[in-house]
Amino acid sequence: MRIAMVSEHASPLAAGPAAAAKGLGGADGGGQNVFVAELAGELGRQGHDVTVYTRRDAPDLPRRVPFAPGATVEHVPAGPAEAVPKDDLLPWMHDFGRYLERSWAADPPDIAHAHFWMSGLAAIQAARASGASGAGRGPGARRVPVVQTFHALGTVKRRHQGGADTSPAARLRLERMVGRAADAVIATCSDEVAELAAMGVPSEHVHVVPCGVDLDLLTPGGHTGGGRDRHRLVVLSRLVERKGVDTAIRALASLPDARLSVAGGPPRGGLDGDPEVARLRDVAREAGVADRVEFLGRLGRAEVPALLRSASLVVTLPWYEPFGMVPLEAMACGVPVVATAVGGHLDTVVDGVTGLLVRPRDPADAARAIRTLLDEPVKRAALGFAGSARVRERYSWTRVAAGTVTAYEHAAALSGVAA
Repeated sequence: MRIAMVSEHASPLAAGPAAAAKGLGGADGGGQNVFVAELAGELGRQGHDVTVYTRRDAPDLPRRVPFAPGATVEHVPAGPAEAVPKDDLLPWMHDFGRYLERSWAADPPDIAHAHFWMSGLAAIQAARASGASGAGRGPGARRVPVVQTFHALGTVKRRHQGGADTSPAARLRLERMVGRAADAVIATCSDEVAELAAMGVPSEHVHVVPCGVDLDLLTPGGHTGGGRDRHRLVVLSRLVERKGVDTAIRALASLPDARLSVAGGPPRGGLDGDPEVARLRDVAREAGVADRVEFLGRLGRAEVPALLRSASLVVTLPWYEPFGMVPLEAMACGVPVVATAVGGHLDTVVDGVTGLLVRPRDPADAARAIRTLLDEPVKRAALGFAGSARVRERYSWTRVAAGTVTAYEHAAALSGVAA
């Protein structure tokens, strides 16, 4: 199958070996980059031909870059050739779509898979043109089927962030249009299915396919589980307010025998100039735990397993979470998690079996759960073992790619195209 992936702001190259020194965890870098890279790479290994279209954000980028067997990145000239926050990219999505129109008119893919709502706008624009006579393919040309993965929904973001939401004002309206126009929508967790239904997306178009985990990189081997005198808690996260890192810091005030390591945000050298780091340091001082909180900065992917295995517990406490890869990565390393009972966590973390679920924005509830597990090393070991087994059974990229191909085939059937 010839697959066109559209990922306007999240390049898979940001998750590859060339970017390891830079790592992930910036404001717009993180889970989606890894998701697109791993899925495209796995589909390529399975014999598909994958092109990932992403925006050119630097002037010296080559037009096409092979990044895995069967998978290539193509840089799309849409907007300035420089880094632009994703919430400011909407004005250039028509240009992005026009580029896809020209590319697909000459050489159409079998399926288009858009990642994030703005990618969906560009993909649907190009797909509609691909089925029109005069689009370079002649009368009766079949339209390219479109599969959409949102990764995050504007309705959920606005519900939790209110006026602090920096999304374009038109996001909710355009997101609904994308969901209804796509031939299939892949939800990454069951919680998202209800949100899509409320947007008017037909239930028969929705497939639940989770994110996956690199089981070669993330293994239980060498788990150290914290020191004897002071437990190490680890947060691995983009440093934005809704990720709830401040909740973890406040919980630490009730855990005198624990210290907290926070990985993510800017590189270590840029921590002192980062506004969110400054806010979190103030929170730590107010809570009286500044001497027990360390900020590690952005890490490369290769550094993540050792950090996770060094933890007694991995703590992830966002207000909401479209999927949440960190709990799975911790579980793959044999480390139990304390996570908020939101979004994708409700699917991935089995409460009392692979970790504990707590209320969001509730430091006392988080501290009680953490205390329970720190006081029971045998329970922690059992949860870690169960988590590793669950990840290996359900969340390999091989399994995720197979579920994705099923969604592709369904989309192609609905649009009248044989995949």
